Amino acid sequence: MRLTRRTFVGTSASLMALGLGPVSAQERRGGQLVIVSGENPRHLNPAVQSGLATAIPGTQIFASPLRVDENWDLHPYLAESWELAEDGLSLTLNLVPNATFHDGMPVTSEDVAFSIMTIKANHPFQTMFGPVEAVETPDATTAIIRLSQTHPALLLALTGALCPILPKHVYDDGQEMPTHPANNAPIGSGPFKLAEYRPGEQITLQRFDDFFIEGRPYLDEIVIRIVRDASSVTLSLESGEADAGMITDSTAISRLSATDGLMVTPRGFEGIGPIQWLAFNTRVAPLDDMRVRQAIAYAMDRDFILNALMRGVAASQKGPIIESSPFFNPDMPGYTLDLDRANALLDEAGHPRGADGTRFTLTMETIPGRDAATGNIPEYLRSQLREVGINVELRASPDFPTWAGRLASGEFMMSMDIVFNWGDPVIGVHRTYLSTNIRPVIWSNTQGYANPEVDSLLEQAGRETNLEARKALYGQFQDIVGEELPVYWINALPYHNVFDDRIGNPPLSIWGMMQAMDEVYWTEDR
Repeated sequence: MRLTRRTFVGTSASLMALGLGPVSAQERRGGQLVIVSGENPRHLNPAVQSGLATAIPGTQIFASPLRVDENWDLHPYLAESWELAEDGLSLTLNLVPNATFHDGMPVTSEDVAFSIMTIKANHPFQTMFGPVEAVETPDATTAIIRLSQTHPALLLALTGALCPILPKHVYDDGQEMPTHPANNAPIGSGPFKLAEYRPGEQITLQRFDDFFIEGRPYLDEIVIRIVRDASSVTLSLESGEADAGMITDSTAISRLSATDGLMVTPRGFEGIGPIQWLAFNTRVAPLDDMRVRQAIAYAMDRDFILNALMRGVAASQKGPIIESSPFFNPDMPGYTLDLDRANALLDEAGHPRGADGTRFTLTMETIPGRDAATGNIPEYLRSQLREVGINVELRASPDFPTWAGRLASGEFMMSMDIVFNWGDPVIGVHRTYLSTNIRPVIWSNTQGYANPEVDSLLEQAGRETNLEARKALYGQFQDIVGEELPVYWINALPYHNVFDDRIGNPPLSIWGMMQAMDEVYWTEDR
């Protein structure tokens, strides 16, 4: 990240906004922020859809009970205070009394209860609110979350895009939540209200003048421009047509870091934990045999991927929990390149080479529009697996919904994927490996992986509040999946935020731009 006077001003203002110094709002009201994105949301309701594309606009439209900063510390938002019971089985939220939705209706505890139970029933992350049995509403500003067991990730799950508070009077009409028409014309209580949504083109958000935090938001408008691909994101940021965006391509990171007037930083993704992996459908032959999956792992050179294909900007990732997490087990199997071992495993599994040297053919799905992010790993994988007698056919989906549908329905053999840890393993890791979460929903356990011991370990870790005990449980879990390999973990995706360096208080909490931007402002005219 280049340090200029402008970036220093923005960073200093960020610290002041957290209570570390005085902040004057008089010089920073007004203006438009243009965000460029290569992600096209299916709709704008984070209660039933995960991912950056929905979360960035969703956190402007919907407020959550709590917020979290760059140090993982929790702060009040719709809940002005909260109290966890001594036994850990209930959490009381005390709501601000003055919050209203964009249509003027008050935000009450009934909305909080409806939202949490809606998320529990519909969100891909079923473990996130799995222990929630009920939400009691003794009065309009008190919501009591009742749990069946202790839940170490509960408070984090009440922040950002994970817990948007929906208007019950809009959504509780008997229609199905995933396809509710309000998902494309949402009404929330966040700092910005939806002005226009042109799917695949642009989302325009305007300041909500009756936002419950006085004097905010500072910006008049946020415009999210949806472009075709990663190269268009880079060009928009480089030319100044956009003020903010996210990039993962190593060439773009280097190029924009050298562009005057921009701040390029890996900060803002600490809570996401983005892992790029190769997913296996463990229900179909020959991938139902872990020896075949292990052979594929031994045929890949992770160091070559990191240093050559990803050009040194991506971090290693050899397990299901991001390596920067305290729960990562560094002793789990790493599968360094070993073609002899790969060939021996395939022979042992009963797949001899044919006359042409081929053992069998696998089809591999690729994510549309993610060529730069994946570092051409699919092509590399195809050449490497040819060395051990496996023929790989790449199948490109015409669009994201097609790719997501193939994985959700189990109509795939292998696929590149980018999946987030979402701050705590309970939220973002359990969903991929629990047999109870094998569902026709993208980013659930689409691999069809089932191991009763893994289920038990994750169930225990999901209610354990002692840090060291949780580490031990997750260590055992990683040892097992590290051997059985329902997925092969490749690298931590090198997400970087890019901002015009005149932006004050850029969104750099653990959720980055997946947070309310009511504190963002322009230090100078755009």
